[in-house]
This record gives sequence, C-alpha cells and structure tokens, in this order.
Amino acid sequence: MTSPGTRADGEADDLDVEEALALVRKNPGTPRGESGHAGAPTPGTPQGHHGTHGTPHHPGDSHHRATAWPEARAAAERAARAAARAARRAPFSVPLDAALGLTLAAPLAALTDLPSFDTSAMDGWAVAGPGPWSVRDEGVLAGHTEPAPLTDGEAVRIATGARVPPGTTVVLRTEHGRTGERGRLHATHEVVHGQDIRPRGQECRRGDQLLPVGTLATPAVIGLAAAAGYDTLTAVPRPRVDVLVLGDELLTEGLPHDGLIRDALGPMLPPWLRALGADVRTVRRIGDDAKALRRAVTTSDADLIVTTGGTAAGPVDHVHPILDRIGAELLVDGVRARPGHPMLLARLKGDQHLVGLPGNPLAAVSGLLTLAEPLLRILAARPAPEPYTLPLRDAVQGHPYDTRLVPVVLRGEGVVPLRYNGPAMLRGIAAADALAVVPPGGARSGQEAELLDLPWATGGIGVCFT
Repeated sequence: MTSPGTRADGEADDLDVEEALALVRKNPGTPRGESGHAGAPTPGTPQGHHGTHGTPHHPGDSHHRATAWPEARAAAERAARAAARAARRAPFSVPLDAALGLTLAAPLAALTDLPSFDTSAMDGWAVAGPGPWSVRDEGVLAGHTEPAPLTDGEAVRIATGARVPPGTTVVLRTEHGRTGERGRLHATHEVVHGQDIRPRGQECRRGDQLLPVGTLATPAVIGLAAAAGYDTLTAVPRPRVDVLVLGDELLTEGLPHDGLIRDALGPMLPPWLRALGADVRTVRRIGDDAKALRRAVTTSDADLIVTTGGTAAGPVDHVHPILDRIGAELLVDGVRARPGHPMLLARLKGDQHLVGLPGNPLAAVSGLLTLAEPLLRILAARPAPEPYTLPLRDAVQGHPYDTRLVPVVLRGEGVVPLRYNGPAMLRGIAAADALAVVPPGGARSGQEAELLDLPWATGGIGVCFT
C-alpha cells in the first residue's frame, strides 16, 4: 500500500535560501510500505517535493516523494518551534511532587543558605579546644533548637545533621574517640580544626542561582529545590496529546481470533508519550469510521493529535482524505525510514499538529521517535539529547535507499542488534536499550552507529509514566 500525495515542507520562513534550495533538490524518494496494520510494501517513484497546501491525496498516484529521515526530524522541530510561538503558553506553578519531567521556566535561586546553620557531618562528639575533653551528659540531636555553647575542654555527643554548638572547633567521629576511666574523651586519630563540620552556606548562599531556565526537573532537581526552600516550581506546561486508535480489527482484551488482533498501540503509546513529556488526556478508539475520525480531529483542542494506522491509501485509510477535507497542511508525508515509511506530520492550526503513525507496532515506534519526539521535546522545552554513536558488534543489512531503525542492546563499548525487528514486531524493542540508526546500504561490524535512547533505558526521566 502506498501513500501518494503532495505536501508542504514546514516553516519556509525558518529556512534560508540555501536550505530551501537543498530541500527542493534533495535525493529521489523510494518505495513505500508498512502501511495500515499489514505492512505490505508497494513500489513507488518520487514526485516533486515542493507540494501545495490542500492538494488532494489520490490513491491512484504512482509518484510520491518521502522525506529523508534526518529532514523529517528537522521538520518536526521547525513545526514545534512555530507552534510554541503561536501558542504562547504561560508557565505555571506546580507542586514539587508533580514536577517530575517538567522543564523549569524560571531560574532556581536559593531561598536560604545551604546548610542554613553549621551542622555535624558525622555521628560523634562536638568538641571545643584541645583534648582530652569532659563530656556533657546531654546529647545534641538533629532538628532540636540551638544547643548551649561549648567552652574549651568540653565535648557533647552529636548526631549527623544536628546543629553544632557555638564554640565547637571539631566534630570527632565516633570511631576516632574513646572515653577513659574518668569519663574523659580522648582522640585516637589526628584532630584537624573544622573537620566534619559543614559550615553554613557551604553549598550555596541565599540568592545564588542553582539551576538555569530550561533545566529538566529530575528527582535530584526536585530534591535540591526542596532543600533550597521551594514548595512549588515554575515550569513549562506539558504539551496536551489526544491519541486516536484506528482499525476495526483491534481487540482490547483476550486472545486474537477470527481475523481480529490485539491492540498493542493503545496500551503502549500513552506511557511512552508521557515519558516524552506529554500530558495524554484521552485515548479514543475510532475503528475505521471516517466520520468519527473527522469529528475527533476537528473537536480536539490538544496541542498534538496522534493517530495509529490509516496513513496509507487503502479503502479504509481515512487519515489523508480527512486532512485534505479540513484544509490541513502536510509537512511530512512519508519518511524514507524502515520501519515506519508511511508516517506523516500535518499542521491543523497554527499551534496544533497531527502525527500519523503506521499501524504496525514497531513502525509506529519509528514514527513516534522520528516525528513525535522532536515535536514534544520542543513544546515541553526539554533539552535536546546529546547525539552519540557506538560501534555495532554485528553487521546490519540496510535498505537500498532508506534509513533503518534497528533495536539494539548495549554491551560494553558497543551495541548488539536484536533479531526481532520486523515492522509488526515488539519483541525486539521490548528488550532494547536504544534504536540504532542504520544508513541506506547497511552498516558493517565495528561501524559507528548513531543511537536513539529509549526514554526509560537511560535510568533518567523516563520513569515518569503517570
């Protein structure tokens, strides 16, 4: 199945003349496939790249020009920047326990000195002057009011984190002291003035900038904010996403039967989108009902609508015709990538977009990371990940013209491609740490491959699934 048609190429005013010419002159396209929920490839030949707004999508067209994979991601980023300018969404105040995964919209400045008083770094004794020392009966615990001052020759038991009594010169660790027959405290190690005391303001002073605008609220950032005196953070709102699951053949429970299959994307996409920074508001099952799909698209006020399946030109592939009828602008209409060739990106309004994912599960993942991830990242004002490469342990067969995205696991200083990487398969991606970007023609063993991290595989912010 093919997805012919014409398309616009995004924010023309964001391109300089040389970039625009490069887009018009880019290399020819390649056969399309992996559409709908079946994944059968059908040959096609390239058409002009320039496309026009509102051009009908004709199933009989034999020419189509898909976008190269890097250019598709760049188009999604341009679209997101334009949408962010159009939406002008105001930052909001969020409690610390709800801030995970958000981006700071204001600098994090210390509201107090850290620590806010001299504290003990260890369990032991607070001592004053040279030893041996006489030990007071009472001890000093964390969270108590300021203790009485010490005079030279005195010591008092102290707990980690407790306020150091005025006059203290050293905190003597428990394992570095002993008491003699008369109850006097003796040091068993060298005593250095100020040791094991955390002085007030050691980490920061009130008003110091701790973190800049644009910092991702990780668990450590939230902890620092709490320590610095914050109850809430000023953050960029999450982009709102509606998910529309298409296909009459999908079951929501039980075993496949009578030509029906289980829906994998309905359960998978919402947590994945949340891990990418989205606020997933609804997941609606539309089936193959064109009227219901149009109604769902035109009544949604989400920043991004994500559809599954229906992006090709089959008898029940309704996404292209509906986008044409409502006057949407196709920014990316097919990508030279395997799996996921028939993915698309459309602008519905100035600040609203639709990402059409293929129906095959791994093809949908490819579309998610190619088009949805850059768009959501910029709308959420998240920092771009640093690109990196690692050598492939095994050779990977490539497509003659298209980029391949292959599930891999990290092993030492390299990555191992996984076997189950067909468009309809999730077994490989479920075990993967990343997707390797394999250029047209394939990659040999030992060749460096660009990697796309999965949001939970890095042990970072991807744990935010709720």
